[in-house]
This record gives sequence, C-alpha cells and structure tokens, in this order.
Amino acid sequence: MNLTEWSWLFLGLYIALMVGIGLYAQRKIKHADDFATARGAYGPFFLALAFAASTASGATFLGSPALSYEWGLAANWGNFLYPIGVYVGILISMRLIATSGNRFGNRSIPEYLGDRYQSEFMRLAVSLLSLVLFFYLAGQLVSGVVMFEIMLGLNAEWALGITTLVLLFYVVLGGAHADILTDGFQGALMLVLAVLVIVLTLMGYGIDGGLLALVDNLEAQDPNLATALNPSTPLYHSWWSIFVIAFAHMPLGLLPHLGNKLWALDSTQDRFQFVKLAALFGLMLGMLGLGGLLARAYFGDALYAEGANPNQALPLLFIEIFPTWLAALIGIGVLSAVMSTADGLVVSSSQIIANDLYRRTFVPIFHPDIDPERLDRRILLISRVSTVAVLLICMVMAWSLMDVNVSLIVWIGVGGMMAAFAGPLVVGALWRGVTLAGAVAGLLGGFAVFIIAHAQLIDPQWLVGTFAYLPALWLYEEGPNPYSCAVMGEIASVLLTVLVSKLSEPLPKAHLDLMFNDPADA
Repeated sequence: MNLTEWSWLFLGLYIALMVGIGLYAQRKIKHADDFATARGAYGPFFLALAFAASTASGATFLGSPALSYEWGLAANWGNFLYPIGVYVGILISMRLIATSGNRFGNRSIPEYLGDRYQSEFMRLAVSLLSLVLFFYLAGQLVSGVVMFEIMLGLNAEWALGITTLVLLFYVVLGGAHADILTDGFQGALMLVLAVLVIVLTLMGYGIDGGLLALVDNLEAQDPNLATALNPSTPLYHSWWSIFVIAFAHMPLGLLPHLGNKLWALDSTQDRFQFVKLAALFGLMLGMLGLGGLLARAYFGDALYAEGANPNQALPLLFIEIFPTWLAALIGIGVLSAVMSTADGLVVSSSQIIANDLYRRTFVPIFHPDIDPERLDRRILLISRVSTVAVLLICMVMAWSLMDVNVSLIVWIGVGGMMAAFAGPLVVGALWRGVTLAGAVAGLLGGFAVFIIAHAQLIDPQWLVGTFAYLPALWLYEEGPNPYSCAVMGEIASVLLTVLVSKLSEPLPKAHLDLMFNDPADA
C-alpha cells in the first residue's frame, strides 16, 4: 500500500472514532448548559489532556515547525516560552473564574465578564470582540487542508470540505462533551507524537554526527539559522521579541474556547493538579517545533519553491524518514491537533450567538416570560444551527488565507483578544478594585493598541524631524511581530484598567464578596 492508501485507511478509522465519540457525547446532552460547558463532568488528568490538546493547535504542529524551518534555532524560544506564559496566566485567574463562573452558571467567558462587572455592555462588547477568533478557527482549517493535501492527495477544495464536515458532524452532535472527549483522546496521541519528534531531533536522526552536525548543517545554509537571535525576522530579532512570547501568551488559556473548559472540572480541589498536568503536557507539545530544524537539514530551502510551503515541513519530514504506514498514522496525529483546537473554537463561537446574544440579550427584551424548558430547547437548537454557520464562514476565510503561515493566521485572531483581556480578565481576577469603567477602558484600549501596532497604522514618515520619530519607527518595525504587538496591547490594557479603576466608582461590596469569596474557604 502507498502513502495515500494507508492515509485513507487511517482517516476512515479516525473519522469513525470521532463520530462514535460524538454519538456517545450526544447521550450526555440533557440541556443547553451540557452542550455549552459539560459542567463538572471530567477529572483533572483527562481534562488536562483535552486542555493541552486544545491549546496546541494546528499552529503547534504545522506553524511552529514552519517557523523553525524558516528561522532556525531562534524560533524555538517560543516552543517552551509560550506554554509557560499560558499556564502562568491560568494559575493567576483560574480560581476566580472557575468558582464564580460555576456559582453564576456562566456558559461562556463573555457571560462571566458581564456578571463580574454587572454590565450588559461588557458582555456584549466581549462577545463581539470574540468574533475575531474566527481567524483562529480559519487557521485550524488551513492546517487540515495541508494535511489532507499531503497525506491523501486531495486538492484544496476537497481537503477543506472534508475537514469542515468531520468537525461539523461530531460537534453539532455532542457540543462541549464531544469537544472534551475527542480532545482527551487526541491529546494522548499528540503526546506520543511530540515525544517522538523531540527525541528524533535531539538525536539528529539520519544526519551523520547527530545534533552537532544538525546545527553545523543549519549554519552552512545560513549562519542566522544557528544563532540565539535571528536578525532576519522581526519575530526573533531582539531579546524584546523573545521576552514578549511568554508575556503575550498569558491570557491565551482564558480565551473563550479554552477558558470555558475550566467549568468542566469535576472538583475544585483538583484545580492545581489539573494545572500542573496541563502545563507538563503543554510544554511537551510545544517542543514539537524542534521538528522544523530537522526538516531544514533534510530539505534545505526546497520548501520555498513554487507549489511548496514551509507549513508542510513536519508532515514531509515524516514521509521522508518513516515507513509509509507509520508516516500515514502520524499524519492522523497531526490532524488530531487541528481538530482538537477547532472543535473548542466552534463550541465557544456558537455560544456567543446562542448564549450571549440570544439568551442574555434577545430573550429578556422580546420574550421575558418564555417557559424555561422551551427556552432551553430553543437555545440548544440555536447552538447547533450556529455551529454550522460558524464553520461555513470560517471555511470561506480559510480559503482566502491558504498561503499564509498557520501561526500568523492564528495570531490575527488571538492577539487582539489577549491584548483586550489582560486588564478586565487577568487583573480583574487578582484585584477586587477593578471597576466597570476600568474594565471597559482596558478591554477597548488593549484591543485598539494591538490593531494600531499590528496593522502598522502609524507611519514614522509623518513624524520625521520630531522626537517621536524613533519610537514611531520602532513601533512600525515591530508591526509584523504579533507577539510584540499583543504585549504592547496587554500593557496598555493593564495600565488603563488600573488607572481608570482608581478614578471611577467601585462595584458594590456585596457583589465583590460574592464573586471573590470561595465557599470552600468558609
């Protein structure tokens, strides 16, 4: 059997497993809250696998190795700094979000923030800002296309259609339960693959002389590939660009498609065990980017040729060094990474429509006296219909972004959200003194700074001859680096949140006591 035949065989088994899990998860859906959160249904080990798998998206398996392939050793700072940033952020915020979110019955991060600040405006603003995560989902679909094109020999149209249909079927059936169950199984497969890639790269597999010879190979191709910083790219050209990788990722674990998983933990006593396990799994998965170094040693600059793409670095490496059947099986492992993030994004995005816009906004105005059971059935139906709509919209976006690095597509979506969340979500979880005005200022200010910086909206030529020219030039040059732009936005969000909170009216003490006092401490 050739690669395509093995890949179709394993894909058939994989789809059967995912659909089977979707059918099983459907039996767990008794009401709309089950579809949205799977509240209190999973233990720390399985949930940590699911959480790490959702965090390690197609960007981890395709985008990160592609960055290593293009920029060499310097790109691998991100492989271990980003998991550190993610789980420090979760550790900071988890207690308040998990406890008060469960107490108020929140089904989404926008709903949680609306209750935290007693503000419908905050809930709606976060809901609408969350729609930029469609770019994140589009990035996962692009990753699926890359895998299907290489492993199955399909053209891009069929590859995109199959990726979307598989997701559509099992998420529409099982919602958050399907998301977590499939992610847990996929996370275990991804960890095995991560260990394999790490070991092979550190051995310098297939290269005479091992790891040292691998580094020499990179240096011979381009000296910048073998240095701690790479001046050829704004992504890794300075120690500032390295520092911002960790800082930028701190709010990542609290984005809507990840933060809602905190409510699925079955016991508040297991919070720290969950975080420790998820951090360990996340660090191992992050190191997958090392595979891009080995791919560069094998293929040289061949993936810059017409018809090739650095996003293909890791799957092409598998095809090069493994038996055909094993390369096909590992390809399914990479597909698991794509699906494990995409399904969480689909669920959280559908809840923006069904929960935040319909249940919390439309119903109180137009149907305030609706029967609760009828309302719940309607919300569940809207959740499933909006899942279909979200996937179709993101499929169109993915088609238009097919040639862009997966990691950079993802960061179009997550960078602005993380910049916006730093103040109202992270600082708001640490400090009771954050006010509604402070939270709104941090939310909108952080998002605006990210957009201005990343879109390079300030042209330094406007300021030639003034004291502001050099700062404006630095800002413009940092524009292509989404991590740097996200950190600038996060700093602005935190400062605005604190300063405006100091100058504005605090929230009622009784409400803050209800939010911050954990019943387990009583």
